[in-house]
Amino acid sequence: MDVMAARVKQLEREHECQRRALLEARALLMLAVKARGLTLGGRGRLHPPDTRGRVLALVERAVAEGARQASACQLLGLSSRTLQRWRHSAQAMDGRSQTRRPPPNRLGEQERRYALELLRSPTFQGLSPRQIVPRLADQNRYLASESTLYRLLRAEGMTPSVRSGSPPSRPMHEQPAMAPNQIWSWDITYLRGPQRGAFLYLYLVMDVFSRRIMGWRIHPEESSRRAARLIRQTCRSNGVEPSGLILHADNGRPMKGRAMTNTLRRLGIIPAYSRPRVSNDNTFVESLFGTLKGRPNYPREHFPSAAAARAWISRFVDWYNREHLHCRLGYVTPEDRYFGRDTRIFQRRTLLYERARAQHPGRWSLRIRTWAPPTTPPRTRLRAPPAFPDIERTKRQTSRRQLR
Repeated sequence: MDVMAARVKQLEREHECQRRALLEARALLMLAVKARGLTLGGRGRLHPPDTRGRVLALVERAVAEGARQASACQLLGLSSRTLQRWRHSAQAMDGRSQTRRPPPNRLGEQERRYALELLRSPTFQGLSPRQIVPRLADQNRYLASESTLYRLLRAEGMTPSVRSGSPPSRPMHEQPAMAPNQIWSWDITYLRGPQRGAFLYLYLVMDVFSRRIMGWRIHPEESSRRAARLIRQTCRSNGVEPSGLILHADNGRPMKGRAMTNTLRRLGIIPAYSRPRVSNDNTFVESLFGTLKGRPNYPREHFPSAAAARAWISRFVDWYNREHLHCRLGYVTPEDRYFGRDTRIFQRRTLLYERARAQHPGRWSLRIRTWAPPTTPPRTRLRAPPAFPDIERTKRQTSRRQLR
């Protein structure tokens, strides 16, 4: 008899659980139908008062029809603690301590449209904000910071690609360039000639301190004799005293040929070569060649003639030395750096940004952008250990040879 009574009570409990489950399922189904179209949930999301009132009414009706509050909240994507907070009239509005609001220093709508029109203009088309900001500063115009311009470009889906920096290398000997005409670097690159399989060779000499192209020639072959003639002509045309000058190159045959080494010895130029089997010791000229062959108007097929190649390289050298804002020089041209005009340019840009901060102080949380030359001098990677002779001794030896 006791066994039968216990069995009956167990069946009654199971029946009651099934009845409540059915009621809850029915109430949740009705809640899902009535809550269709509501966008709820999300951490930190602010819901207007009318939406809160509707949600509270739906949840109370579902609970009255047999649903649990936790199940109803889970269905709506809310927590029970959120409903508990909504029921208090004192916290009916936004109770967060830090509400997400538009920043007070954001660009106005008119300023935003003007910035986008400027970025799309033919003058700055294809340039990144890192190039646009210093150009505007040179025109005595301040528009916005680089990060703001990048945000505008990302919002419009027109962010330009930026070449990433090279990874750090292992420690090695480096010779710093503290002034113009202390270290030169030179190399040879090929250009596609007018005939299939034929090439033209560009000989190019660069000043490492300023990245200025000091001299160049185009020849149909690689020759140590032609390279030696280029070094002599470059020193003469730029009025540079060659004695004590460090000339860096890789380990190619024209760089170590007899005519080249004899010429360097007579001029008192100190030769320096890359380490064996290391391709990144002559990075300055290699990077310049990359800029040259990456220009939009660089011929993709070939140069029709040697004269056409010389004309194109002449225009490129003029643009590179006088117009190209070099990122490693603080966005000034190589000639501005070479002739010492960069100091005045940086001063003008600094004054412009100080005036802009005085007009809109809320747009700067810290200091203005630093317009200054690079603090670290460019360094030429050389084979270790270095074997440079004393520069003053080299000059004296050169003078004695000239007297003889």
